[in-house]
Amino acid sequence: MNAKEMKIDNWHILMRLRAPKEGSCDPIAPLELPHSLHAFGRVSATDELNKEGYHTFRGGFWNYFSMGMDAQVSYAFHSERKLHPEKFKNQLVNQSTYAKLGCTQGWFFASLVHPSSHNIAQLAKVKVMKKCGEWRDLEIPSSIRSIVCLNLPSFSGGLNPWGTPNTKKSQYKDFTPPYVDDGLLEVVGFRDAWHGLVLYAPSGHGTRLAQAHRICFEFHKGGADHTFMRIDGEPWKQPLPVDDDTVVVEISHHGQVNILATRDCQSKSVRDPSSSPSQHGSEDCQSDDDSSHGGEEHRKFGAAETFKIPEDIDISHIS
Repeated sequence: MNAKEMKIDNWHILMRLRAPKEGSCDPIAPLELPHSLHAFGRVSATDELNKEGYHTFRGGFWNYFSMGMDAQVSYAFHSERKLHPEKFKNQLVNQSTYAKLGCTQGWFFASLVHPSSHNIAQLAKVKVMKKCGEWRDLEIPSSIRSIVCLNLPSFSGGLNPWGTPNTKKSQYKDFTPPYVDDGLLEVVGFRDAWHGLVLYAPSGHGTRLAQAHRICFEFHKGGADHTFMRIDGEPWKQPLPVDDDTVVVEISHHGQVNILATRDCQSKSVRDPSSSPSQHGSEDCQSDDDSSHGGEEHRKFGAAETFKIPEDIDISHIS
């Protein structure tokens, strides 16, 4: 009864895989997909999003998309829980297992254990768009092993990787606080697990890379044959290109939905009278996004109905 109404951005994710001459670059089989990714399916050959010579998949999220170190630990936890669900019956056990996996995978000593070919800058070329039609290359520091595209100021148990930038500092002068309805994703990087622990400090934050209306990751043949990705806490293992194959992941703003928020909710609206951002999101671009992908099917993606299990999946086989 005391909640306030707030708008929240939702995001469309598109994955294009150049049809390989041999083998497969597809994500894991549909029955193995996490629940939040059941809508992350191949588009039909007649869909406007489909491109000749490519396999095209689509999905969506409200909280975050991440890739690299954090997603790998999450995937290990997810796999272990599927194998032994009886061991994961309370929050304390879950958290201790998660911490153990982070240690055993060497993420506290990532620079010694993990090859540089797994660093984000080596895996993908990244482009961001702040305004309509203006793509620019995003320079990723060579030490970054995990990248998070964040919509809500809540990640990994409620932590805020973006924090509140001090705009008086020259490197942060174009940044704003993480509003949930400004049409912008906060893009944050992490070097290793020690870097992630900084978030527990009062003013701790990751490496702020950009705020973007759209972001594109382009993967070519490199030193790694796979990486790990995660949407709203649900991970998967993504094969990467071999030979001349290409994998492209593009995230774009997809409109907004209404939610109810408690008065002490840490998520803030750009429309809140107490908020005074230096710049808002590209609101005049948002209506263009809806039409750029075409069709009623895309415009209704953000509705909860689209998170139903696809009709061609036998629900009796899903654990």
